[in-house]
Amino acid sequence: IGRQREKENSYVNLTLFSTFQFDPLTIESKKAATVVLMLNSPEEEILAKACEAIYRFALKGEENKATLLELGAVEPLTKLLTHEDKIVRRNATMIFGILASNNDVKKLLRELDVMNSVIAQLAPEEEVVIHEFASLCLANMSAEYTSKVQIFEHGGLEPLIRLLASPDPDVKKNSIECIYNLAQDFQCRATLQELNAVPPILDLLKSEYPVIQLLALKTLSVITNDKEARTMLRDNQGMDHLIKILETKELNDLHIEALSVIANCLEDMDTLALIQQTGGLKKLLSFAENSTIPDIQKNAAKAITKAASDPENRKLFHEQEVEKCLVALLGSENDGTKIAASQAISAMSENSGSKEFFNNQGIPQLIQSLRSDSEEVREAAALALANLTTCNTANANAAAEADGIEPLINILSSKRDGAIANAATVLANMAMQEPLRVNIQSHDVMHALISPLRSANTVVQSKAALMVAATACDVEARTELRNSGGLEPLVELLRSKNDEVRRHASWAVMVCASDELMAVELCRLGALDILEEVNLSVSRKNKFSEAAYHKLLNNYVSLKYSLTGYLSSSNIISDGFYDYGRINPGTKLMPLKDLCLQEPTDLRAVLLVNSKSDVSPPPSMEDKSSDIGYGRKNGIFTGFGSPTEDKSEPTSGRNTAVSKSATKEKGSSSKAQQLSSSYLKGRGKKEEEKVKEEEEVAVAPKLTGEGSLDKEWYPPSDPDFCVYVYEVTKSIFPITNIKEQIEALAKYVAEKMGGKVSKEKLPDFSWELHISELKFQLKSNVVPIGLIKKGIFYHRALLFKALADKIGIGCSLVRGEYGRAWNEVKLMNESRKGLIGAFPPPEVYIVDLMFHPGGLMKLKSKEADLYRYL
Repeated sequence: IGRQREKENSYVNLTLFSTFQFDPLTIESKKAATVVLMLNSPEEEILAKACEAIYRFALKGEENKATLLELGAVEPLTKLLTHEDKIVRRNATMIFGILASNNDVKKLLRELDVMNSVIAQLAPEEEVVIHEFASLCLANMSAEYTSKVQIFEHGGLEPLIRLLASPDPDVKKNSIECIYNLAQDFQCRATLQELNAVPPILDLLKSEYPVIQLLALKTLSVITNDKEARTMLRDNQGMDHLIKILETKELNDLHIEALSVIANCLEDMDTLALIQQTGGLKKLLSFAENSTIPDIQKNAAKAITKAASDPENRKLFHEQEVEKCLVALLGSENDGTKIAASQAISAMSENSGSKEFFNNQGIPQLIQSLRSDSEEVREAAALALANLTTCNTANANAAAEADGIEPLINILSSKRDGAIANAATVLANMAMQEPLRVNIQSHDVMHALISPLRSANTVVQSKAALMVAATACDVEARTELRNSGGLEPLVELLRSKNDEVRRHASWAVMVCASDELMAVELCRLGALDILEEVNLSVSRKNKFSEAAYHKLLNNYVSLKYSLTGYLSSSNIISDGFYDYGRINPGTKLMPLKDLCLQEPTDLRAVLLVNSKSDVSPPPSMEDKSSDIGYGRKNGIFTGFGSPTEDKSEPTSGRNTAVSKSATKEKGSSSKAQQLSSSYLKGRGKKEEEKVKEEEEVAVAPKLTGEGSLDKEWYPPSDPDFCVYVYEVTKSIFPITNIKEQIEALAKYVAEKMGGKVSKEKLPDFSWELHISELKFQLKSNVVPIGLIKKGIFYHRALLFKALADKIGIGCSLVRGEYGRAWNEVKLMNESRKGLIGAFPPPEVYIVDLMFHPGGLMKLKSKEADLYRYL
C-alpha cells in the first residue's frame, strides 16, 4: 500500500478498480501534494490510505506539518472527521491529533470551527484510538484561550471527565491535560464542580504513570482555589491521598504539587482541623522542616501562609509550634524558601502568641535577610518585620538590638516599592519609642526619606509621610528635613488624590509645624493654601488636614492674625511677630525681611514686636529709632523666640504657665535697668540737642542696613519695648489678683501710647502724623511697637497682648473694622466665689485702653459695643 523512502515525501501505491471500464490500476506517488489531492476522492479506500500516508508524513516533524498546511490539507481533512466510514474517520482524527500541535494549524482550526466534530469523536461508542487522538487534539488546542472557550461552549468537559476512567493511559493523560488547561478559567472550574469531577481526578493519583499523577495534582491545585472544590476533596478523603504521597519517598517528584493542593485546602478551617486530628499537620510540618528540596520547603511555607489568613487556623498552627518550622526555613540557602518563610511569618504575626515567639527567635534571622543581595528577599523580610513590630514595642526593640536600623534605612533607597514601604513601616514603628527614634535620627534618616517622598507609588508615599510624622518630633530632625529638601515633596503630597497619602502627609505637616521657623517655611511652600482647599472639600478633608491647618496658623501667629484677625490667649506673641494688617484668603504674607528692605509707602505701618536687643541703647529715643538695624548673636537669627506649642484656651483669665520670657527678663535686671536709665536720661535732653540728633537721623543708614547686605539678616531691635517688658515684669507681674494685673497693665499701655483720650478729642488725636514721621525716620514701613508714643486702638491692643503674654496674663487680640482692635480677657464672677456647686463659666470682658484705661466692659454690653465701634 505504501513504502517510505529516506528523505523523500511519502507516496501511495493504490490499486484502482473500475467495474465497467478499467482493470485494477496501481499508482505510486512520491509527492505529498498528490496525496493531498486524493483527500477529495469519493472512494473510501483511497481516502483511508491517503490519510494514513499523511499521518506518517506529519509524524516526521514540524516542517512537514507546515507543508501540509501550505498544501491545503487541513480543510478537506476537517470534512473527513464526520465521514461515514470508521476507518476514514479514525485516520483523519489521528492526523488532527498530530497537526494540532502546530500554532498555525490551531489558528486555522479555530477559524474552521471544527471543535464540535472533534468533541463528537469522544462518544463512548467510538474506538479507543479515536478517543486517544481526539483528546490529544483537544489537549493541544486548549492551550489557547479562544480554543478553551470553543471547547467549553460545545460541551467538551463532560466527555473529557468520562474519559478519565478510560482503560487506556494515553486517553487519561490527554483528557486530564485538557481539563487542566480548561480549569484555568473560572467558568470551567464551576462546571467541573457541577459535573463532580473531583472523584475521578483523585482516582488518577493511583495511576502507575507519573505524568498522569502530576497532571492530576496540577488540576487539583487549580480547582481547589474554590471553596466548593475543597469541600468535595475533603469529603472524598482527598487529604489522605495527599498525605500518603508526601510520606512516600519514591514519589518525591510529586511532593511539590501535592503541597500546592494542601496549601489550598488548609485555607478551610474544617480541613485544617481534620488534618490536625489525624496527625497530618505534624507530619506536614516535619516534612517541610526536614526536606532538603528547596521547592518543597517553599511550597510548604506557602501552604502555611495561605492557611494562616484565617484566625482559627493561626491558632491551630501556633498550638502545633509552626513558628519553629518557619524559623528553620529562614536558615535555608535558597532565596525562594527564605521569601516564602518570611511571608508565612508575616501571616502568623497576626497571632499574639506567634508575635511573642518571634521576639526571641526569628527577628535576628529576618534582620540578616535584610542584608541579602536579593531584592525580593529583603522585601519579604521587611514585610515580616513590619507586621511583627506593629503595636509591639518588644519586637521593635528586638529589631533595633539586632542592628536592624542601618539595613532598614539602606532599603529606603531600594528599587522595589514594596521593600521601601515595608522598611518605612518598620522604622515608623520603632520611632514610636524615643530612644529608638534618636538612634534612627543619628543615621541621617531624613536625607534617606527624600527619595521615597518623591516616589510615584502611593503606598510608598503614604509610608514615607507616616515615617516623617514619627521621626520629625525634634527640632534637630525637622531642621535636617528642611535642609535636605524634604519639605517640598511633603507639601506636594497634600495634593494627592489618595486618601491615605493625604492623611499621612497632613499628619507629617502637623508634626513639622511645631515651631515657628518650620511653620513659616511650610506656609511659604504653599502648605496652608493647599490645606485650606482640601478642608473645603467634604470628601477630601480629614481630621489631620484640619489639625495641620490650625497648627500652621497657631505657630505662625503673624499670618494667623492677618488672615483671621484673631489671636487667642494660647497664641503667644513671640519676638519677631509683625502685624501687616488684614489680608484676603489666598494672599501671600510677605516675609518680614522683604518688608524691612522695602522703601516706605503710603500703606499702613507694619508693627513689629521684638524684645531682643544686641546693641547698647542709644542715649535718646530719637537715636534709638535711627540705630535700629542688623544685629547678630553667635551667628544666628535673633528675632524669633523658641518654638511655642499649642495650648488650650485657659478659663481663668491667666495662662496655665508663667511666660518663660517673663522669668528670663526678671533674671536679667541689670541689662534692663541700663536700658531704662538710658531711656529716662534721653527724655531729659535739651530741645536743641534733639534737633541736632534728628538731623543725624536723616543721614543715618536706613533700617535695611546699607553696606551690610552680605551679612545674615535679622529683624530690627526695639530697646523701648525691652524696657516695657522689664518694667511690667518688675511692677505688674508680682500682683496676685488677675483683675488688678489687667487694670495695671492697661493703664501702663495707655501711658506709653499717648495717655487717656476722651471720645470727644479722639478725632484730634494726631497719631497718623506720628506714625508717618517714624516711617520717614526709619526709611521703612516696619515700625517697632516700642517706638510708637501716640497709638490708637490697634497699636495699644497689640502692645497689651505682647506684654500680657510676657507675664502670663491670658488675653486675646481681636481685629475689628476700620483699623480697630481690642483685647478680651476672661474673669470669674466674684459674686459667685465661695458658693457650693459647680463653677459658672468665666465672663468675657473687653479691656479699655483709650477712654478709661483699665476699665473692663462685659463683652455684649452696650458700653463694649460702643468701644468696639469707636
